[in-house]
Amino acid sequence: MRSLDVARTTCERYHPGLCAALATTPLAVHESTKSNSIRTYREHDGAGLLVPTAHGGAGAGPLDAVRVIRAVSSYAPSLGAAVTMHHFTAAMLFTLAESTGRLTPQQVALLGRVAPEGLLMASGWAEGRPNANILTPAVTARPAPDGGYLVSGTKKPCSLSGSMDLLTASIAVPDADGGSNLAVLLIPADSPGIEVTPFWSTFVLPAAESDEIRLTDVHVPEELVIRTVPEDPQRLDDLQTAGFVWFEMMITSVYLGAASALVARVVDGRRGSVTDRAAAAIDLESAIAGVEGVARAVADGVDGDEAVAMVLNARYAAQQAIGRAVDLAVELLGGLAFITSHDVAYLAAASRPLAFHPPSRTSAAQPLLDYYTGQPLVLA
Repeated sequence: MRSLDVARTTCERYHPGLCAALATTPLAVHESTKSNSIRTYREHDGAGLLVPTAHGGAGAGPLDAVRVIRAVSSYAPSLGAAVTMHHFTAAMLFTLAESTGRLTPQQVALLGRVAPEGLLMASGWAEGRPNANILTPAVTARPAPDGGYLVSGTKKPCSLSGSMDLLTASIAVPDADGGSNLAVLLIPADSPGIEVTPFWSTFVLPAAESDEIRLTDVHVPEELVIRTVPEDPQRLDDLQTAGFVWFEMMITSVYLGAASALVARVVDGRRGSVTDRAAAAIDLESAIAGVEGVARAVADGVDGDEAVAMVLNARYAAQQAIGRAVDLAVELLGGLAFITSHDVAYLAAASRPLAFHPPSRTSAAQPLLDYYTGQPLVLA
C-alpha cells in the first residue's frame, strides 16, 4: 500500500536498516515478553528521532514522526506503543526548552544526553485510576529535609518500564497556599526507591513493557522538577498541551500501523471484491489523512485549544475507521488465514486499544461540543 510504503521510506531515512531488521523477525516474536525489538530500535538511533539537531538528534517534524511510528508499528505494534511514550515526552520537553525557556540548565543538560547516549524515557502519566482527571495525579511529593522532594505513589501501566533510562512522571507538588500544582519530574531510572512490578496481563502488546512503577520516597532535586503555570487550573497549559497533542498524534499512529499491516494483506493479496477492498482501504486512508493533517497543522504553528481539539477529532475518527477497516479486512482474508496464522487475529486485537487511552471518547464529548459552540476546551 502506498501509505505504508511512504511511512516505511520515511522510517528508513531516519533509521537506516531498522525496517529491514524488524521485518526479519516474525510478528509473534516481536509481540512476546522475550522480544528484542526495543533494543533493536535503540541500536538504530531511535531515541533521537524527535530530539533537535542542536542536541544531537534527528530533529524530525510532526509529519515524519507519525509516519515513522506508523511504519514501526506495522512490524511490531508493541514497539510502536512503547517508543511513543519516549517520543511524545521528548517532543514536549524539548519544545519547552527551545520555545519557552522553562527548563533549568540541569534539565537541559540531562535531556542533551538522550540522543547521543540513546537514552529512553518512560512516561509516567497513567495511574490506572478509572474516571480520574488526567490532570490530577495521585503521585505526590513532599519537601525533603535536604532540599528537593520525596516522591511516592504508583504509575501503571508505564511503558518502557524494563528498558527506561529516565522516568518522567506527572506529580502533585505542594504550593505555598496548602494546595498542589501539576509538575513533571525527570528521574534517573536507577534512583533509590523505584521498583518495577508486573502489571500487564493481556496477550496484546506485552512487549511494550507496560508494567507498574512504584515510587517510595524517591528523592528528586528541585532542579529536576518542571512546573506547570496554568492561569486556569482546569485547562491545559503549554507544557500539558505540547505533550498532549504529540501523544494523541503518535498513539493513534501506532494503531493505524497495526491496522495498515492487516489491510495491506487484503489490498496486496487482492482479497475479496474491488469494492470491499477499496472500502477497507478508504477507511484506513481517511484516518491516516486525519492524523497527518493534524501533524501538518502543528508544524505550521497551530497550538493551544485548537490543536487539542483537532487531534482529538482525528483520534476519535480514527478509532471508528480502524474498527470498520479491520473488521472488513479480517472477513476478506477469510477463515483459513485466521485459523492458520497467529498474525491475523493478533493484528486485529492489537489495533483496538486506542479506545482505552485517555481521554475516553465519552469523557471528551461534552468538552468538544462546548468547544464547537465557541467555549474554551476544558478537559476533565
